[in-house]
Amino acid sequence: MKYLAVLGRQPEISLAELEALFSDVKQISKSLATFTAESVDINRLGGSIKIAEELNEKPLDFLQNAPDGKITIGVSDYSKNASARSAKTEALKLKQILVRHGRSVRVVESRDAILSTATSLHNGLSGKNERKFELIKLDNDWFRVVGVQDIDAYTKRDQARPARDAKVGMLPPKLAQILINLCGPLPAGSRILDPFCGTGVVLQEALLMGYSAYGTDLSEKMVDYTKRNLEWLVRGNPEAGKPRTSAPRPCRRDEATRPENKPFQVSIGDATSFQWEQPIDAVACEGYLGAPMSQAPAEIKLKEQKQECGSIILGFLKNLAGQIEPKTPVVIATPAWLRPNGTYSRLEIVDEIENMGYNVMNKSREGLLYHRDDQIVARDIIILRKK
Repeated sequence: MKYLAVLGRQPEISLAELEALFSDVKQISKSLATFTAESVDINRLGGSIKIAEELNEKPLDFLQNAPDGKITIGVSDYSKNASARSAKTEALKLKQILVRHGRSVRVVESRDAILSTATSLHNGLSGKNERKFELIKLDNDWFRVVGVQDIDAYTKRDQARPARDAKVGMLPPKLAQILINLCGPLPAGSRILDPFCGTGVVLQEALLMGYSAYGTDLSEKMVDYTKRNLEWLVRGNPEAGKPRTSAPRPCRRDEATRPENKPFQVSIGDATSFQWEQPIDAVACEGYLGAPMSQAPAEIKLKEQKQECGSIILGFLKNLAGQIEPKTPVVIATPAWLRPNGTYSRLEIVDEIENMGYNVMNKSREGLLYHRDDQIVARDIIILRKK
């Protein structure tokens, strides 16, 4: 099946996530990419705000086959010469013909050529209702939206967690999903390690994606926070941590290999020296990002931070190398610091990482810098595979 993805705010990262999971990925514009898959669950994707499947029939024929009752439609026009007027015209044209055939139709309009995520969600156009549709027009091709990123769900599971600590930084759940997905298609039930688990954001997303979660942290406080957050998550989501057959290229692993068959395990441990229990199927984490900053650091401060953060991250990777099997994916977010000229200064550690027995899959790392506008400490994503 051919799908269309509407990419998120940082399209390079969104595209990398799709390329890690699916085949025949092609970026066709700054905000759009197509790919091939048997099925897609947008709730597992952090970087795509909408997913649509290609219509193999004319949009009018598709809508006429909808179940009896009132139809709600919205049109987003991504064509070369698209405008708010063109999108509205297409929607009203479909409505007029359907009304002549005896159907009751409501059109969701927008001031732009594209319906916003919030508009799609609040009007029920997310692909879950058999009589409510968002159609995407792309020149001569049409797609039907089958999934819209649930902004409210992200906010709820981020802000409603019982244990949060603003001082250690807030890893967005969307980014946590992306870090896991950049590991590539994993067998259902795979065990994801986060050796810098903090308050457990990566681990909670791993559980929601049907993986087993294993976390460690040097701080006893953070380990306690993670346990509390994961226990809260599992209470509200009984299926969390259970293998999902909807995972990309699923292949159920032996349940007996999961320690005591628990969905998660959390321990106190220094990532530079800890001996983790096996198995470790993939590693996804945010490494040590250094001291919080409210302004771009002076050169001497930057040098100190680079040395401190680099030492911890390299120490971790050296320790990990002897504990994972060849080809095990490791995805880590490392710090990059804003400079006065508006660029970011990364850790220069690629050569050292390769000498430890890893293949660095994105040596240039162009486009995989996750940050908000004017954010002082950005996250530089490095994708590794154990040699």
